[in-house]
Amino acid sequence: MQEDGEQDGKSASELIDRRIEELGDWRGEMLARLRALIRQAAPEAVETWKWRGVPVWEDAGIICTGETYKAVVKLTFARGAALPDPKKLFNSSLEGNTRRAIDFKQDDTIDADALKALVREAVTLNRSKTKH
Repeated sequence: MQEDGEQDGKSASELIDRRIEELGDWRGEMLARLRALIRQAAPEAVETWKWRGVPVWEDAGIICTGETYKAVVKLTFARGAALPDPKKLFNSSLEGNTRRAIDFKQDDTIDADALKALVREAVTLNRSKTKH
């Protein structure tokens, strides 16, 4: 996986590693699990670090961001409104015309297959838009 968005001499992947470690609780564990699934689904994706500390995964555009809050870890898909979501993973930011998000709470289980399918759909959508 390539990296972009260096800060303080650290690569984006190193900064994401540090964020996971600094959280030191369920949010770090959840972010690490989500990151692993994103990497499995989109092995060519580039990890970046934007907006003063938000992990971002990109492939021909932003796939999703991984924000951490007190009560949730939020995966926001940049073009989520255009993605099929047969398993109804999206549960946040549903009112917008473009983005959609999934809020993961502490004891939530991850539907790994459905999440990876969503990531792959996001990559396919991004790549289809760059060909025109």
